[in-house]
Order: sequence, then structure tokens, then C-alpha cells
Amino acid sequence: MTKTLYSLIVNFSLFLQTIYQHRAMLWAMTKQDLKSVYLGSYLGIVWSFIHPIVISLVLWFVFQMGFKTGPILDAPFVLWLLCGLYPWFFFSEALINATNSVRQYDFLVKKMVFRISFLPLIKIISSLLIHLFFILVILCFMAAYARTPDIHFIQISYYLFCLIIFLTGISWLTSAINVFLKDTAQFITVFVSIGFWATPILWDVNMIPDRFRIFMKLNPVFYIINGYRETFLYHIWFWHHWQWTVYFWSVTGILFVIGALIFNRLKIHFADVL
Repeated sequence: MTKTLYSLIVNFSLFLQTIYQHRAMLWAMTKQDLKSVYLGSYLGIVWSFIHPIVISLVLWFVFQMGFKTGPILDAPFVLWLLCGLYPWFFFSEALINATNSVRQYDFLVKKMVFRISFLPLIKIISSLLIHLFFILVILCFMAAYARTPDIHFIQISYYLFCLIIFLTGISWLTSAINVFLKDTAQFITVFVSIGFWATPILWDVNMIPDRFRIFMKLNPVFYIINGYRETFLYHIWFWHHWQWTVYFWSVTGILFVIGALIFNRLKIHFADVL
């Protein structure tokens, strides 16, 4: 067990080192990816911000103005909503795009010596850059409600790291399978749609009876969303719920290893299939 854990830590360290060594290439490809998505449209990358903002306004109007939803645990509803909505947008967009990444960049798989495992990561980084803007939006809304971020704000980098590693493991798995089974991308889209309503984004998990609440918390994305709310609104450190932190990293570690193994096992066949 100790040897296995040591091996995982070493391999993960090598993975981070590889990313650092190729950071210039990753950055260049990320910028190119952002440009290519909206190539030919008049507003270009602005569309990446319009859709989440419109959805946010619609949900805020329906729940607060229509259903008269009040503050949740002394936090204004709009702030509570945005702290759950924006990390979910990051997760869903990154997962869907990363799942299609190998197929989208099939010319790199076929014709060039390239680290194919970077392709899902490029999509994740692209979504991250857009997500950083929405973190600023949350801060602007906090200022409007006379709420000032305190030292707890630094842990937002921790939750971003959690989400990036979680997404990397899943997207290695889904992007590899998607090469051989095109329905994978459609399945992920349906999964994300269901997950949006099943995850406590628009509703408070405390509404669920105690005996069922734990099943909601088993969703790793809930750990991220709850972490955003505890960071911005309730000023709670991530180690306060250490049991859930251990659970999240256990699930993430397993998915990361499985995703890496399957991707590496299947990538030698990508060029033949594509």
C-alpha cells in the first residue's frame, strides 16, 4: 500500500513537472483554441460570457423575483446562487469540450509527434480562463452587497486545483472512449444536464432529510460548490470538513489513475480509428 501511494505521488509529480516544462506550448494552444471556437462570429469570445450571464439573470429572476426565494443561511440569494452556478458552468463546459478534444484535434493525433494527453487539458485551461472572469463577477456582486472577501479568499485557488485535477482524470477517460464510441459525447451532455438539477446548485442541501443528505454530498462536484460558498460567503477553511476532503481526493485520485491508464492504453489506436 505504501509503495503504491509513493508511486502515485511520484507519477503525479512527474505529470505536474511535464506541464511546467511545456507551459509555453500549452498556453499557445489554449489561446488558439479560444480563438478557433468562435472564429467567424462577430462577437467572438464574448459569446463565452454572454451565455452564463443570461442564464444567471434568468435563474435569479425566476427564483428570487418569481418564487420569492430569500437569503440562505444569511447570504443573499443571488450571491449564494452565483457561487454554485459558476463553478458548475466551469465543470460542465470543460468536461463536454474535453470529451471531444481528441476528435477535434485529430490532425495532431495523426500527423504530428505530440503529447496527446495534453488535448483534454487544453480545453480545461480554456474553460478556466473564462471562469476567472466569473470569479470577478462574484466579487463585484459581493461589493454591491457590502461584503468584503477576507483571507479565506486565498483558498479559491485550492478549489480550482481540485476541479482541474478532477476534470483531467474524467476527461482522459471520456475523451479516450469517445474516439471509439461517438455516443460518449452525447451521454456526457445528458449526464451534465441531469447533474445540474441533481446537484445542490439552485436548492439548499439542508432541504433534504438527514438520511438522504449524505447521498447528495457523495457527488464530488458538491465538494467544490460548497467550497465556493464557504469561501465567499461563510468564511470556512476547507479542512474544517476534513472527512469530505479525504473523500473527494480519494475519488479524484482513483479517477485520475483510471483515466490515465485507459488513455495511455488506448492512445496507440487513436490514429487508426480517427
